[in-house]
Amino acid sequence: MFNKKWVRVFFPAFIVVLWFIGAGFGGPTFGKLEEVSSNDQASFLPANAESTEAGELQEAFTESTAVPAVIVVESETEIPTQELAQYEDLATQLTEVPGLEAAAEGQPTVTGPIPSEDGLAVQYIASVSDDAELGEVVIELREVLEAELPAGTEGYVTGPAGFTADLVSAFGGIDGILLAVALAAVFVILLAVYRALILPFLVLFTSVFALATSILLVYAFALWGWIELSGQSQGILSILVIGAATDYALLLVARYREALTEFSSKWDAMKVAYRASVEPIIASGATVILALLCLLFSDLNSNRSLGPIAAIGIVFSLLAALTLLPAFLLLFGRSAFWPLRPKAGTHAAGVHGRNVNGLEGLRGIWKRVGRLISRASRPVWIVSLLVLVAGSLGLLQLQASGVPQSSLILAPSNAVDGQDALARHFNAGAGSPVTFIAPEGQGDGVLEVLEGQEGVAEASAVTDEAGTVVVRDGNVLVRATLDYQADSAEAEELVKQLRTDLDAVSPEVLVGGVTAVALDTNVTAQADLTKIIPIVLVVILVILMLLLRSVLAPLLLIGSVVLSYATALGVSALVFNNLLGFDGADASVPLFGFVFLVALGVDYNIFLMTRVREESLRIGTRPGILRGLGVTGGVITSAGVVLAATFAALGVIPILFLAQIAFIVAFGVLLDTVIVRSLLVPALAYDIGPKIWWPSKLAQHDGGAASSSDAGGGHRYHKESAHRA
Repeated sequence: MFNKKWVRVFFPAFIVVLWFIGAGFGGPTFGKLEEVSSNDQASFLPANAESTEAGELQEAFTESTAVPAVIVVESETEIPTQELAQYEDLATQLTEVPGLEAAAEGQPTVTGPIPSEDGLAVQYIASVSDDAELGEVVIELREVLEAELPAGTEGYVTGPAGFTADLVSAFGGIDGILLAVALAAVFVILLAVYRALILPFLVLFTSVFALATSILLVYAFALWGWIELSGQSQGILSILVIGAATDYALLLVARYREALTEFSSKWDAMKVAYRASVEPIIASGATVILALLCLLFSDLNSNRSLGPIAAIGIVFSLLAALTLLPAFLLLFGRSAFWPLRPKAGTHAAGVHGRNVNGLEGLRGIWKRVGRLISRASRPVWIVSLLVLVAGSLGLLQLQASGVPQSSLILAPSNAVDGQDALARHFNAGAGSPVTFIAPEGQGDGVLEVLEGQEGVAEASAVTDEAGTVVVRDGNVLVRATLDYQADSAEAEELVKQLRTDLDAVSPEVLVGGVTAVALDTNVTAQADLTKIIPIVLVVILVILMLLLRSVLAPLLLIGSVVLSYATALGVSALVFNNLLGFDGADASVPLFGFVFLVALGVDYNIFLMTRVREESLRIGTRPGILRGLGVTGGVITSAGVVLAATFAALGVIPILFLAQIAFIVAFGVLLDTVIVRSLLVPALAYDIGPKIWWPSKLAQHDGGAASSSDAGGGHRYHKESAHRA
């Protein structure tokens, strides 16, 4: 059937049209993701977290779901009492901003001005209605401030509303800037690698179509409430799909280009290339997918949702690389590589038998690396190991217990500046109180503990207009303002202490609020790290054992990528603390760094070791290692550089978490590509020899070099052959 010319034209064209249709529907869906996305930290916590339970019970005490905004005006000089009238006029102007929640009868929509004790600032409290566009309301509040502020003063809109608006603004570049930077980086790298004008576009189209089509499913899942979509998971999805799809494409393209030098028919060349590529590509994709799905074991909703979101992206990356890209390559044939079209009959002759060293036909840097490994495999892997261990010592400086909310935004932020001004002149926790839900009758006991606790500025139970304590469902609500910023480490430590002290009053007392949410998030993220890492390692180990038909080789590969991860994290800690001056790292950074680096790092070892095994079956293990490294060196290095560049693009979004993930993964991938895959793994495997395949038959009958290896002289012979090569 496939010999008919019209079928050979129609079939790939049909595949391309299908993907065009999918991308045509998926592309416009990018703009709708904001409708189903949330950056509210409280929504990421599990239902059984104490702060979550407290928040749910607190809803019974108020019908409002409004988001509080704290407005601070700071003066260069002390504000005279007689001038407070103009600040009252400012309150009137702020009240007219649409989107603020209507106040109770007789109460102003905006509370204030409230002067500070030092007379250098006033503050106002407003509430943004839950059915208003929060970002627009905050922008209008800031515009009113700018227009109406008295001379010699500065105004800020901070608090939960201000921070949320600034976070949403920071994430606003994900759809545009992030993709533009990532795609531009990939295009330049592909252009440099292949020196072809058409091929980079085909690979980029493959990546973009995979992303656009995956968005349809992600949007549907978020719309149905199956997953929690956030700006951070949206950015990671984009980068992961572009990087992974490009990596898989590079492997297939390399095999196809190689086959075109052997076959005149592009269909025959694709058949050979596809057969050689499909197993490592599927194994690689399955490794990443299963590693990502291990995040379903997380207790944090944000982590648990990222698993299926990113896994969906990898599934579409696989599908695009194994269907759309082959269709493109068949339609364009050798023209895809223009102006350096591969010519049939120029394929380097294969090597067979035992009297080979694996370096025949190779040239350039990979022949030199192969020769180095063949001459001094043990010193090479020992030195590589020591370099990685030295870098991993930086882990001792890693501070991944969470950071203040004010440190999350790396760009200039009115909310961050306002929080600093608030802390200078008022109780730092004003506007973000800690809340306590206590059984009726235990409210006085809670207040007694709070009044005697250092760091608590004021505390009171919620009362009605008559001054009677409000009781809902057998509970009372107590609010406390702290002397510390709500998102600070001091505030979190105080909440920990209060939870312990209040257990003596009643084990049923629940502590909630912004500080408690941040504390519970960090504690849960750290617990996820110790739970998910072993699961991911076991899953990847099983896949590698099935793929390589070995036990020893997968164990060594897993060990190498774990060490590489530790080194990347250690070096990153040194950079974050000493060069970039970050206050610390988000508690989820080590987990995400592990999942991405280990899963993606194993990719390159899969690409390498599947080719090494293929060559070992023909010419023996040690020459097979050198040849496998030589023929895959260029494509795997290119893939690593592409993936590092795409993850580095996350750094354009001014969010601390994404900037840290960008550096960790980009640096870790380059480390994996340059040291682990190029030196450590092949040198260690070469030193071990055929036993690397234990317990498979290849360990006893070493392919084409079985007789020399089994005789005990293979190692020496191959080193001598490498000298001659």
